[in-house]
Amino acid sequence: MAGCVRVVHGNVIKISKLTTNPETSPAKLTWEEIQNFSEGSLFAGKCWKWSSDAWILPSDVSAFIKELGEAGVSFFQALERLYLKSSANEKILRNQDLRAPWVAEYLDAGKPDWLIKHSCSSAVRGSLPLVLRPDLLPSRDGLALTEWDSVPGGIGLTEYLGKMYLKDRLPGMAKAFAGSLVSQAGEKGKLARFAVLVSEESATYRPEMEWLGEELRKSGLQVEVARPDEVSFVGDEVWLKDNKIDVVYRFWELFDTEVSQMHRFAKSVETGNLVVTPPMRPFLEEKLSLALLHHPRLQSYWEESLSKSARTLLLRTVPPTWILDPSPVPPGAYLDGPSIGGQALSDWQDLGKASKKERALVLKASGFHETAWGARSVVVGDDESAEDWTTAVVEALKKYPAPISILQEFKKPLVMKHPVFDENGNLSMMSGRLRLSPYYFLENGKVNVQGALATFCPADKKIIHGMRDGVLMPCEMPA
Repeated sequence: MAGCVRVVHGNVIKISKLTTNPETSPAKLTWEEIQNFSEGSLFAGKCWKWSSDAWILPSDVSAFIKELGEAGVSFFQALERLYLKSSANEKILRNQDLRAPWVAEYLDAGKPDWLIKHSCSSAVRGSLPLVLRPDLLPSRDGLALTEWDSVPGGIGLTEYLGKMYLKDRLPGMAKAFAGSLVSQAGEKGKLARFAVLVSEESATYRPEMEWLGEELRKSGLQVEVARPDEVSFVGDEVWLKDNKIDVVYRFWELFDTEVSQMHRFAKSVETGNLVVTPPMRPFLEEKLSLALLHHPRLQSYWEESLSKSARTLLLRTVPPTWILDPSPVPPGAYLDGPSIGGQALSDWQDLGKASKKERALVLKASGFHETAWGARSVVVGDDESAEDWTTAVVEALKKYPAPISILQEFKKPLVMKHPVFDENGNLSMMSGRLRLSPYYFLENGKVNVQGALATFCPADKKIIHGMRDGVLMPCEMPA
């Protein structure tokens, strides 16, 4: 059996087997059922391999994932406070005059002024993403959280896969999503009108969002799924199909210039005529927030703003991460970055001198850019030659701040095994690497995990994402 992984749970490290045993798995899917589903895939133009079994999570891993949700919400709440204090150049500690205007400078880089002002407006103070999804990689050191997605796809897909694999053990993601949406509607509650708006850039996800819309309507919600350009504005009100919309679930990226009326959505929110969720606050969608968690000049802030257990869990789970800033470094000073050849860096271009072992690093765009999602900008250093790695670093520095790039220690996922069908319906054990993506739903200040998607890719793939030769399946989590 493969797949022993140390899981950090609070201050205790446990050993769990994440590999599914097909002999004992209660969830079986036939090749015939798979073929019937494949005819109406919820991912437009996409396909993947299939398994007979859901991925079963051990109880300690499930408990860790639940604990991570609470810590994650605390982190995003603290990130908001840090950003707002930094924007106003206010002290970030209660009893010490420590200011960090550079934090907002990083988080605002490359954004239009109107969007920055909207991020700080009183209308959206305290607003966090409705759904949070971390990417967790089981590595030798435990589960590594490589990023948080606050505009995640896969809600409908994971729910549908759950119906296929888990039957009456379905976790109920559509129900949780409905409850979270209703919580955004305030006094109107279920009587509000909702719109799920999916941009053209995100059109791949439209079939699953339309399916999810049907599920929401079954629960009694008045929901329409449309494109952003299908709505109209009457003053500061948003209308769709002759109905005034109260809550918009935004399924578009904030850099998407094709959503030409984005500033009008913002104005509708600021005048109290609309709720947009996730809120249009780009600082919540920057991967560099993980670098802020590790930044040496901010440790006093995190100690004051997070509980000891939450801070310990996050620091152990989030790999060391750094902001790739080309600003000159004074003589005698060093960068906040990895060491190369046992020496601290004073110039990012010295990363080009790193040995293959020292290049166990990931370079990627932080956010607010078309390359910042779908692994489009990801470069794994020890997969590249020294020359290509140097070129990638130099190009990232040249492009700063559009986008800002981050550097992160690469946590190589463990090789595990799981039963997988081939194209002829024959089932065999496949060796591969796993990514777990749990979905956390926020409702009235509380967070609950309802469902998780397992992405299982061939062992020779270092970047794990949905692909033709990968497997997508729901996770079964103990209650």
